[in-house]
Amino acid sequence: MTADRKVKSPALITRRSLLATGAAGLGMAAMPAFAQEGSTEPDPPRGAVRNNISSFRMLDWQPYFSNTRGGAILVDTTSRALHFWSEDQSIYKLYPTSVPLTEDLTRRGRTQVVQKVVGPTWRPTPSMKARNPEWPDFVPAGPDNPLGTHALYLSWTYYRIHGTHDTRKIGRRSSNGCVGLYNEHIAQLFALTRVGTQVLLI
Repeated sequence: MTADRKVKSPALITRRSLLATGAAGLGMAAMPAFAQEGSTEPDPPRGAVRNNISSFRMLDWQPYFSNTRGGAILVDTTSRALHFWSEDQSIYKLYPTSVPLTEDLTRRGRTQVVQKVVGPTWRPTPSMKARNPEWPDFVPAGPDNPLGTHALYLSWTYYRIHGTHDTRKIGRRSSNGCVGLYNEHIAQLFALTRVGTQVLLI
């Protein structure tokens, strides 16, 4: 009798373990894909295209750029996503973003990265100050800075691709014209881009 119980118990435990593992797997599948990104991702095989995980639709660069010289960034303000292709097209990244609050704050077209800044400072533009006179004239780098930890300055005056300390803004219409990313994502993009990287906002 005792021997029978010992033989049957491992089978029951195994079935329960499998059911629990399956339920946990389903729970992970329901999570937003970008929340799963991190050190648990295996390294890709040598020579493979490296993609990050995202819930957004992957795009090909060719409908938007004639080449990827210097790297290429596409910002889709409708899907609120930023796409990056490296010059040799071996790296493709897809990040959720914040986008401008209104159409009149949104600028579309071609530009490029003209400056890269770690720990950017921030000054409101004259139009921002007119709309919000209570805002400070200057905010130093740090946790209160709306540009987050890194910023890519574009050739358009006052326009940036930057991080944000306020993660609630990502995925929403929440900016005064700039494109915002999670700080960990702008740090990745910052490392991949250079002055001269092409940028297209659509």
